[in-house]
Amino acid sequence: MKVALTLLLLVPSFLLLAAPDKSKVWTNSTADDIPADFALQGEYRGTDIGAQVIALGAGEFQVVVYPGGLPGDGWDGENRSLLVGKLAEDVVALSPAKGPRKYLDKTTHRFSASQKFPPIGHEKHTGTLSSKGLTLNGDTGDIGDTTLAKVVRKSETLGKKPPEGATILFDGSGKDHFSGGRIDDTTKLLNTDGRDIRTAKKYNNYHMHVEFMLPYRPAARGQGRGNSGFYQVDHYEVQILDSFGLEGLNNECGGVYKNAAPNVNMCFPPLTWQTYDAEFTNAVIKDGKKTPATLTLRHNGVVIHENLKIKGPTGGHRKEAEGTPGPVKFQGHGNPLQFRNIWIVEK
Repeated sequence: MKVALTLLLLVPSFLLLAAPDKSKVWTNSTADDIPADFALQGEYRGTDIGAQVIALGAGEFQVVVYPGGLPGDGWDGENRSLLVGKLAEDVVALSPAKGPRKYLDKTTHRFSASQKFPPIGHEKHTGTLSSKGLTLNGDTGDIGDTTLAKVVRKSETLGKKPPEGATILFDGSGKDHFSGGRIDDTTKLLNTDGRDIRTAKKYNNYHMHVEFMLPYRPAARGQGRGNSGFYQVDHYEVQILDSFGLEGLNNECGGVYKNAAPNVNMCFPPLTWQTYDAEFTNAVIKDGKKTPATLTLRHNGVVIHENLKIKGPTGGHRKEAEGTPGPVKFQGHGNPLQFRNIWIVEK
């Protein structure tokens, strides 16, 4: 008994905490058992400043502060500060993130939302986070003391109606245009239930509008956090992933998988409706030479790829040669994604 007690006292306190359940996932923001963390995570805006609060499970948070405003809406695109804190009695006391830290580390005390830690422009802010908002206290830098209010941004293309000549692939009334997937009887949303969904028809060149919702899975990290994909002609994957507050890499939301990172990470918080608007032109193979597929993509109304030439098929693609028509695929990848308002205009 004495030996066991001695060993226990030598274990760092953070290892004695109950590990967050990485399997816990929510698809409904009004679920009875959704944790209190959910109400605090999200986006906050003040005068010439923005912040994204990332929930990491078990009441732990990392806050990314952006000078100028939120990504795609005022941020200077370079400077960031990171704060950390844990929920206690309805308030999160925030302190500057300190090292050593690693990008997307599984443990909250080492987690960093930036690849480089500390990130460029990291200021040692303190503050508090509660239902009343986010208050930052800055002894260094330019912000001084400021309060940011929680905001819910909406894509300018959210709810966009299909133009004349469009094919309505999904409006909640049926899924005749898809193989796979399930329409929820209550919400009338198209659900992956963790399995792939493909269009019944094959396409070549098109404009396509898609609305999707990522699940809330705070204790998961990286590719385990709401992983899915929007495959153009089932050859080229645009990543769908809860990358809220992160770098915006080529394997994160909006990235063309292992090909190109988005110009800016426009991922909204989980359980928020998001939009992709894709202009896609398929590859052409002629006389043994390839003209690569091109993609212009708007994520939540912001152009994140413009006339991108895609090098070649991404992982998990169909076997037919490039340049052939193919279905559009929504990857399941074991995660519960929800879709609505899907339409396509062939070119």
